[in-house]
Amino acid sequence: MFQTDGFRTLDRQECLRMLAQAPVGRVVYTRQALPAVLPVNFSLDSDASVVLCTSSASDLAHAIDGVVVAFEADEFRAATRSGWSVVVTGRATVVTDPAEHERLSQTGRGSWMPLHDGVFVRIESELVTGRELNGALATQ
Repeated sequence: MFQTDGFRTLDRQECLRMLAQAPVGRVVYTRQALPAVLPVNFSLDSDASVVLCTSSASDLAHAIDGVVVAFEADEFRAATRSGWSVVVTGRATVVTDPAEHERLSQTGRGSWMPLHDGVFVRIESELVTGRELNGALATQ
């Protein structure tokens, strides 16, 4: 049921289903004690973890390895004033296991950027929240 503000809270399974359809999301992390947001392409692994690929020398890989981050993806349609947003919060870790790296190389999405030293970063889906906006119920 829609709440009075025009948003409907999504359950975990709905969030993961929508997240799996999004090609790009945003990693929210801390860089030099300040909030930072970086758009990235990603995939969802079978355990519902968010997986992204980046350079092993990237600032992102070094900044988020072993820390809690947020990851957000969304889809909005301005013409109908509708859409959804999903946020995953959890610990990010660089995948170091060679077998796991190989599996993700075969099943996950690679980076859209050309990489010679790519690493996979896994964000555990410890907390998953989402909202959907139905344009028919939105007010101006």
